[in-house]
Formats: sequence, structure tokens, C-alpha cells
Amino acid sequence: MGSVENIAVEVEPKTGVSFPVKLADGKQLNSVGLRKKSLLGVGLYADNEKLKELMRTKIGKAPAKPTKEMYQVVVDGDVGLTLRMVIVYGSLTMNMVKKNHEDCLGTSIKKLNGGRKDDELTNKVMGGASDAIKLSAGSVIEVTKSPGYVLQTKGKAIVMHYLVVVFHMKDEVVSTVENELLSRAYFHMYFGDDPVDKEAKENFGMSLLSLF
Repeated sequence: MGSVENIAVEVEPKTGVSFPVKLADGKQLNSVGLRKKSLLGVGLYADNEKLKELMRTKIGKAPAKPTKEMYQVVVDGDVGLTLRMVIVYGSLTMNMVKKNHEDCLGTSIKKLNGGRKDDELTNKVMGGASDAIKLSAGSVIEVTKSPGYVLQTKGKAIVMHYLVVVFHMKDEVVSTVENELLSRAYFHMYFGDDPVDKEAKENFGMSLLSLF
């Protein structure tokens, strides 16, 4: 994830969570939002140069407003994307985060897999993280899709004890999975017909239009 010092940030207005406008690997922030049914601020990043090339190849001219076809190009395309999730309030156990996350991801996989569930695939993204970890405000979970449909999950936990920070984990790789269905389904959660964050999807759509 890298340091965000001296890097401009964008603030998600409902939560006050700050997201760097650019990650260490060069991906740019295209959208911020707040996941429904959870206390996670989200930032969606992309390799905009590759995304611009993909949009111009697949779509051609810019439509008047974001279309389902545009979002589908993002879901299906083998282009770099990153989702950064930040714990907003209080303290959540990793088990709570995983359950909410896996419920949504499982539904997304089912939609793209001909109506068939795949619990083993669903659990691969965050299954390696200990359920007992307590994530305080400011803890970060980051999921990155790299070319080759490789999905990597990293975490940085801020653990609180009696309202005092006693442990600040370094970036820890939770999982690395090379699977096209999983990579597509993960971002389908955000860009599909029933996104986990409608506002983040709409904001990302407007950023796509600007790429034309």
C-alpha cells in the first residue's frame, strides 16, 4: 500500500475517511463511497491508461452517460484495479468483515457462474485472515486485481486496547489467487446491477466517461 505522506487525498464526505488520489503502483483514485450494511469506507482505483485504451477499443465514442456495457468492460477486462476498504467506526472483528464480504462475493460469483455457488472460491479472498483479529477505525483492507486475473488481498490492522493503540500491523498479504471468475466476480460486486455501493459505482462511471 505504501506511504501516503505528501500525496493529495480525497475525503469521503459521509465518513471523513481520506483516500490518497494515487497509489504507490500508479493506480489513480476514480471513486469513493461507503459500503451498504457495513462500516467500511471504500476507494476504487484503476490503471487509467490501460482502462482508457480498453474503453476506446470496446466502446468507441463516449456515450451520454455511463452504460451497463461500460461497467461490464471493466468487470471483464484484464486491467489493473484496486479496492481499498477502511474501517470507519469502532471495532469490528475480522469474522464480521469476512462474513459480510463473503455473502456479497458469493452472490456475485453465483450470478457469473450460471447460478452455481462456489463456496471454496468465495472463501479464498479473505479466508486466510484470523477470525479473532479486531480491526479498529483506520484499519485498511486492500484487494488488487493484476493482469492475468490475479487477485491479491492485503491488510493493515490497527488494534486498540482500552482506547490506546497498542499494535499497528505492517501490510500483510492475506491471499493471492489467480482465477478469472473470482477476479471478475469481485469487481462485479461494485459494478454489477446490484452494487454493494451504488454511489461509488456512479462516481466510477463518471470517471470512465472522462477517459474518452
